[in-house]
Amino acid sequence: MLGWDQEAAVSKLTRKMSSSVNVCFALLNFIVVVYSSEDVKLKYKQAEKKPVRLFTDEDLVKYNGQQDGSPIYMAVKGVVFDVTSGKDYYGRGAPYNALAGKDSTRAVAKMSLEPEDLTHDTTGLTSDQLKSLDDIFVSVYKAKYPIVGYTARRILNEDGSPNESFKPEDQPEFNIKDEF
Repeated sequence: MLGWDQEAAVSKLTRKMSSSVNVCFALLNFIVVVYSSEDVKLKYKQAEKKPVRLFTDEDLVKYNGQQDGSPIYMAVKGVVFDVTSGKDYYGRGAPYNALAGKDSTRAVAKMSLEPEDLTHDTTGLTSDQLKSLDDIFVSVYKAKYPIVGYTARRILNEDGSPNESFKPEDQPEFNIKDEF
């Protein structure tokens, strides 16, 4: 059994050790917070302004999901998305591979994989199909897949001049005059 003086000494020593442990935990916590905040700064660094990439039909077909290891792109409403993360849907032999490597706006609007619908042309679509297109464009493609560029049809007029009304989906401050 410990005497009164010994109990007081043990109690004092225990408090000092507890205090030292708390200081160590506080220091460790500080280090974790500092390094974590640096990590967050790097991960969420604002994207640099990059030039808008223009895809012709010939360019886009190269990204049709037929080659292993190559990115898979598809366009909807003239916006080119990198759908590689959905390769189980858009890759070779996948159910929606027919949509890859082209502007498949009409097919998306009609929810069709018919060859005649695998086009950018929206002529003759019903108001319900156009609404469906807009909903899918926002809730699926813009929400899930990164934008990598735009079709020439969306950026340029038929005569090859810049389309003055073009505004990239991912760069609201874009000015077409800066590009040409």
